Amino acid sequence: MRPGLRSPILRRTEMEFVDSVVELGPKLATFDCDGTLWSGDAGEGFFAWELEQKVVPEPTARWARARFADYKAGLVEEDTMCGELVTLHKGLKESHIQALTDAWFDDNLAQNIFPVMQETIQRLMTSGCEVWAVSASNQWVIRSAMRHFGVPKERILSSEVVIKNGIITDRLVRVPSGEGKPRAIREVAGRPPDAAFGNSRFDVEMLKMAATPFAINPNPDLETVARQMGWTLYFPH
Repeated sequence: MRPGLRSPILRRTEMEFVDSVVELGPKLATFDCDGTLWSGDAGEGFFAWELEQKVVPEPTARWARARFADYKAGLVEEDTMCGELVTLHKGLKESHIQALTDAWFDDNLAQNIFPVMQETIQRLMTSGCEVWAVSASNQWVIRSAMRHFGVPKERILSSEVVIKNGIITDRLVRVPSGEGKPRAIREVAGRPPDAAFGNSRFDVEMLKMAATPFAINPNPDLETVARQMGWTLYFPH
């Protein structure tokens, strides 16, 4: 158990899932976040909220709304949009955005965390497993979320930009989505994971590289792939 975190109360079948993962003895495990560790999309949710709250300048907000509409219409690639949802904060203080995402996640998505996944991560970390959160959502909202799991920011691979003197720039560090996930894992963690957990088609490449892949609450596209590949499927509540 990580300091400051309470073990959730789980049903017998949920504990059996946790035990089955821990018994594998993984030394490195990677977890997608949105849809895998909680229901809902933290990146999109915070984006909608911050536009309503006028966190970014109005010209930026107008551009971002139009750009996101194009993304939803299939006119903008996933990687591109995920990167732009970070770079639109150029010129703002990182500490300010981090404080906003901390409060926003606690108020809007913390209650959607899957207790069984929270317990899985905590048990793995207690057993000595190196746990990484890998998400295409922005770096601040994923850091906010990982406070509830005990995963330090040094073990987070998210859509990230360079910070200079505390100010957000538009220089992308990475966008770990699709093929970008295994690339980021190899570059930073240095080796393939023993276990990986994801819920969408953007996690397929990460799951393929793992010794033991888990499809968690998979979207229909991932569920099809998972069943074809013989991967473990699990549907938390």
